Amino acid sequence: MTGSTETESTADGSSRLGRRLLAERLSGYWFGGAGYFAVALFALIVLTLLYQSLPLLAEYSVVQALTSSNWDPAQNEFGFLPAIVGTLYVTLLSMAMGTPIAILAAIYIAEYAEGRTKTLVSSFIDVLAAIPSVIFGLVALIVVVPLVGDYIAPAVGSDATGLGIFTVSLVMAIVVTPFMISLAVESLEALPDELRESSLGVGATKWETIRSVLLRAAGPGIFSAVLLGFGRVFGATIVPAMLIGGQTQLPESPFATGQTLPTLIVNDFGELMSLPLTQSALIFVGLLLVVVVWLFNFGAMLVRRRLRRRWQY
Repeated sequence: MTGSTETESTADGSSRLGRRLLAERLSGYWFGGAGYFAVALFALIVLTLLYQSLPLLAEYSVVQALTSSNWDPAQNEFGFLPAIVGTLYVTLLSMAMGTPIAILAAIYIAEYAEGRTKTLVSSFIDVLAAIPSVIFGLVALIVVVPLVGDYIAPAVGSDATGLGIFTVSLVMAIVVTPFMISLAVESLEALPDELRESSLGVGATKWETIRSVLLRAAGPGIFSAVLLGFGRVFGATIVPAMLIGGQTQLPESPFATGQTLPTLIVNDFGELMSLPLTQSALIFVGLLLVVVVWLFNFGAMLVRRRLRRRWQY
């Protein structure tokens, strides 16, 4: 009886082990399949956009399309340079305004704020991050557009209506800053307390510890937060469509009206669907957005790896 019981116990154990190994193998297949599906989906999107862009590329070279400033679909003129310049203007100005505020606010929340103050400030940051972009656009039409048109632009000698690149950049900086703050705070709070204690223990002040130790150790995470802000600004649609003015022309100043690549698609796609070459041109804009974002993310991944090796703690 004892031998029989031991045999049954061994058989049950082997059966459970076999089931666990099978589940492990199936889980590996499932996760691998999910990863390959994401790659295949990205490739499918790129190939679809590329195929739909072929009619335009058969008429114009890529260099010609990217460097021409004439946009007149009725005359089959498709120059993307004004939209490219507008996109760069908005992205760079927004990040220049939002990034310093996000980093300073994250330092305050993670290292200086305590108790109820920290909870209150963090909750308001989360609420701002959850507000739909269209709400920011509506408020900007009521508040920011008159402010820029009546006060800021005249103060620098510019004659502007308030709609334009600077207004979009200012509002987009407000839109993306809460996201950057939240990620930067998480990066700083994830650091072990030993880093702070070690620095303070050798006589460094709190600010010296933050500047020389914590920002260095949290650098890759903060860099990722800035990348998220860049991606949101670069691909933003509703706020620029409401505030940029919709003029496909090279902007003469930051206060001029203009166009971005996403708003070019939004403003022209619906009414020009019946024109095959125009449709192909707008789809090419989508392809351009995807390629630029992918290249930027790939380059940023390489930079993050280097930062992790250099700033590891």
